[in-house]
Amino acid sequence: MKKNIKKILENALTKLPKFDTSIGNISIDQSVERTKNSNHGDFTTNIAMQIASSSGKNPKEIAENIISEMIDIKGINEIKIAGPGFINFYLDEKSFHDEIATIIDRKDSYAIKTEKQKTKILLEFVSANPTGPLHVGHGRHAAYGATVGNLLEAIGYEVTREYYVNDAGRQMNILCVSIILRLLEINGKKIQMPAASYKGEYISEIARLLLKSNIPSVKSEALFESLPEDDPKGDKDKYIDALIENAIKNIGKKTFNSILEQTVELIKDDIKNDLEEFGVIFDSWFFEKNLEKKGDLDKTLSIIKKNKMLYKKDGAIWFKSSDFGDEKDRVVTRENGINTYFASDIAYHYTKRKRGYGLLINILGSDHHGYITRVQASLQAMGYRKGSLEVELVQFVSLFRDGEKQSMSTRSGDFISLRKLRQEVGNDAARFFYILHSNEQHLDFDLELAKKRSNENPVYYIQYAHARIASVFKQISEQKIKINKKVGFENLSKLNKKQEKSLMSLLSRYPEVIELAAKKRAPHLLAHYLKDLANEFHSYYNAHTFIVTDNKLRNARLVLIKATQIVIANGLKILGVSAPLIM
Repeated sequence: MKKNIKKILENALTKLPKFDTSIGNISIDQSVERTKNSNHGDFTTNIAMQIASSSGKNPKEIAENIISEMIDIKGINEIKIAGPGFINFYLDEKSFHDEIATIIDRKDSYAIKTEKQKTKILLEFVSANPTGPLHVGHGRHAAYGATVGNLLEAIGYEVTREYYVNDAGRQMNILCVSIILRLLEINGKKIQMPAASYKGEYISEIARLLLKSNIPSVKSEALFESLPEDDPKGDKDKYIDALIENAIKNIGKKTFNSILEQTVELIKDDIKNDLEEFGVIFDSWFFEKNLEKKGDLDKTLSIIKKNKMLYKKDGAIWFKSSDFGDEKDRVVTRENGINTYFASDIAYHYTKRKRGYGLLINILGSDHHGYITRVQASLQAMGYRKGSLEVELVQFVSLFRDGEKQSMSTRSGDFISLRKLRQEVGNDAARFFYILHSNEQHLDFDLELAKKRSNENPVYYIQYAHARIASVFKQISEQKIKINKKVGFENLSKLNKKQEKSLMSLLSRYPEVIELAAKKRAPHLLAHYLKDLANEFHSYYNAHTFIVTDNKLRNARLVLIKATQIVIANGLKILGVSAPLIM
């Protein structure tokens, strides 16, 4: 419907050459909106006021001229000018009736675009360091990223979902030495885990699993020779770095790497299984170590160097990121010759573009805000446009149980894992609660609310609407009443009750909600729409009887609630939530 109105406006404006719609930021697409009050029509546009602000002409006069040139207004009952120059469109009943028929006809493909977009998207999300199980904060990234991917696919994009495995660097060495210490503990040595180590029970579990594999025995007492004091309140890095150095020296680099590689693989597999059980499937797992193994890191830096974007200062190699709007230049290679994490980031994004992806979307934690400009700068330095990388930041999650905030520290081992959360509240509640609010807002996850089987719980409320409709059709079947869709479509004009008109109007909005949620990367818009739709249905259910004796009215009402059931199911599927038939 919105698409048709935009087309009518475009055609009218082409016949009014004296109004230059290229002036300023005039946008027909953004100017057409649903009205908040049905008394003002179904759709409205402020295009006349946009043109007036650029041309200095009277907006009402412009609106009158636009309306005078409008043709092919099928589906529109009336067009009025309101206020300072708004053009309001009143749709005829048949427009809503036709949309109900379209929903029934297309079923689960309703609002899914068949015309494919040309740009291929690489969507990277979660990408948590493989240092332990996923916690509830990672769950928000998973639910948000997966839903954004579903929305983009719904509007025609080809989307590849990728997980970047940070299997290189200092944190991996700390993880490895934490495993080594637990191995020593299993072999009978009394161990006090360092302040900077990973201490969760999963570390001991991995150590026990590794004992069953073909790793060399770890018995060296020399690991603890000549170590500085481990001061939890002071500099924890000196102790753990010295311990890593001793471990590599005494058990050998080969053994150290073997332990690390097996540990990373075990943790990665656990993360993968956890996510798959959560309904989050990745098409690709990209390992950071491969950047160096396959030469991508050196190749990337050579490209930037060739473009004269690198320079040497104080023994380190710097990238001129300030030339592209960054607050300062960034080090890519340290004085000791070791490349920084940023160098790996540059190389990784180079591989993304070389693999043929026109748009890169990264979903990261809110603490990565400074990361955006520097990586965009690196892409520009390699000849790619700045807009080819989009970064969506996800705010932190606080988990509350009976009003008490829960800890989520992975290193201390005192945290609530995503798996435990899912087991407690279920996948559906977790997926829905994670995307119920904008990714830009901090999320307080209320465990008790998520577990409630009542109207207070929004996901239960929506699923209950779907199940209620299923129960109506079950009753129809039990009473051996035949459903005649043709009769239903022909008599939709009989649906003149307030709840019926509201429900039809809301159903017609679904394609617009999908498109807007996809373009804004805002799954919460779909979640709130489904809440509103469920509310309209429950009001209708409580006010009217569907299985009435009047054959024409009965079939019309059954067609309407069937369309409602289809839209609820389709929306929940995009959110990764089930649509149960029984509650």
